[in-house]
Amino acid sequence: MVNSRSTMSRADIVRAVTDLLGADQVDTDATRLRESSVDRFRKYTSVHGIYDGPIPAAVVYPTSTDQVAQLLDFAHRERVAVVPRTGGTSTEGGLETVVEDALVIDGSRMDQVLHVDAENMMATTQCGVPLQDLEDLLRAQGLTTGHSPQSKPIAQMGGLVATRSIGQFSTLYGAIEDMVVGLEAVFPRGQVTRIKNVPRRAAGPDIRHVVIGNEGALAFITEVTVKLFRWYPDNTRYFGFLLPDFAAGVALLREVVTAGYRPSVARLYSPEDARQHFPDHPMDQNLVVLTAEGPTPLVEATATAIEAMAAAVEHQSISETVIRAWFESLNWGVDKIAAEKSVMLETAHLGYTTEVSVDWSRTAELYDAVMTRIRTTFPRLADLTMLGAHSSHSYQTGTNLYFVYDYAITCEPREEIDLYHLPLNAIIVEEALRVGGSMVHHHGVGKYRTPWVQEEHGSAYYVLSGLKRVFDPHNIMNPGSVYPMDEDGRAVLTESPVS
Repeated sequence: MVNSRSTMSRADIVRAVTDLLGADQVDTDATRLRESSVDRFRKYTSVHGIYDGPIPAAVVYPTSTDQVAQLLDFAHRERVAVVPRTGGTSTEGGLETVVEDALVIDGSRMDQVLHVDAENMMATTQCGVPLQDLEDLLRAQGLTTGHSPQSKPIAQMGGLVATRSIGQFSTLYGAIEDMVVGLEAVFPRGQVTRIKNVPRRAAGPDIRHVVIGNEGALAFITEVTVKLFRWYPDNTRYFGFLLPDFAAGVALLREVVTAGYRPSVARLYSPEDARQHFPDHPMDQNLVVLTAEGPTPLVEATATAIEAMAAAVEHQSISETVIRAWFESLNWGVDKIAAEKSVMLETAHLGYTTEVSVDWSRTAELYDAVMTRIRTTFPRLADLTMLGAHSSHSYQTGTNLYFVYDYAITCEPREEIDLYHLPLNAIIVEEALRVGGSMVHHHGVGKYRTPWVQEEHGSAYYVLSGLKRVFDPHNIMNPGSVYPMDEDGRAVLTESPVS
């Protein structure tokens, strides 16, 4: 791998991209540059106006695939690092600029819904289309993508695909990788690649997955086609069950899913995590939440099965009205982010999450191991105000665990990540890997789980290394994300085989 750092001055970089795009598509405002140097991983330092990392040379706003290609051709030739971005809702440091004078390429002005094909059940959009806007358009036609992450009000299509996102209704509709039919992406050298829209094909490896989840470390996604589903807004049933044991909750989720039923939502909350959502939740009970949606006969069959399976275990039921009201206010957007910032400034208190995945047989073990290790080894335990977990996405073979931790900050703002977030994150990742799970379920690797990426992939890191070596030999694409980076700006890869 070749050093990614450019010899161009900041002024020359700005001049070059202005010549390519025009002044109205290049932003060098000092405040915008600072804010664009981080994502929500550094929400506490940024709310205090602290931006200690490298500041980008400019934020550029292409409006077409051709302009993205011109930018990546320039960046490749001149070794200028780029950070692809659309909605900006990343939480794992994936949008941080870690190389001096990088370019943030923001696709949010590529915001056109290009085609809704109701017969073939597909919608094609540019990368900067907000998911909420697409959903509003589709639902007026009785359709939906089925994708509903908590960031739905502000997330954009390109970023959702690039980070391999998942939505709250994944047990029924799948994750973003299950929804993408085809796409368009631009690689370094300005190489535009289009993967056509077909129901399925067996023409070699599924190359969609070179791009889906690449986190901007290989390519910039410019266009996405996703499958559509019929929307049944009046057919949803909601269920809530209290169980005295977390493992019993895991068993109930497993029973529902492996029996072949597909509730749109299948969740399990520890008592501490449940109390965040339901203030009166009893602290000796775990909460299972399930929903059934779709055509009426399917909903009725799923609801009957859920009730029968719950009846077979010790439980108490929660009112359907209570569960429905909670779901209607679950998503967060600009207003909730603003409220969170106010709380951080006023109380020096915040919460983070780390999500992982694991087989059914070791889910309860992982939950117990993480909770025990944090409660017995975390050096600032007295500052933790909440430690809990939930499962929110389940599969035939296992589930995810979403560990949630809140803390009062009793240090300087600059020390918060090192003293709280990173050590808590490390415990969860290490325990997940110990039991054979994945270090990340859906938030992406970003720049803060790269220390474990080679352990995560094992011998398969050879494949991941090959992609970087071929497509981005100068490591200009989002350096430090997915692939660890050495002090000279090179991606840390397996050795290239000797012929």
